[in-house]
Amino acid sequence: MTYGLLAALFLLPPVLVTVLAVVVRRPGPRWWAITGATITGLLLLTIVFDTAMIAADLFRYDEDQLSGVLIGIVPLEDLAWPVAAGLLLPSLALLLDSPEDR
Repeated sequence: MTYGLLAALFLLPPVLVTVLAVVVRRPGPRWWAITGATITGLLLLTIVFDTAMIAADLFRYDEDQLSGVLIGIVPLEDLAWPVAAGLLLPSLALLLDSPEDR
């Protein structure tokens, strides 16, 4: 299994939860802005710290399993995890929020 396929499988549930949350709760522009800012922040932090960890040789990737797309020295597949977290947590909060709390 390639890292890209693993990342896609990992992203599938958060995307489905986000679609469900958007259909059921119809969030406004503020929710989208905050979610987008959260994902952007997580991506930037991941790029910075993964670059440092890869440069320090704390871990390595099997080159045959990568797509070959790099951001600096960070493989694109490595960015699936912060996107998943940035989608899943706000979407779950949106779904679990009661109408009285809004």
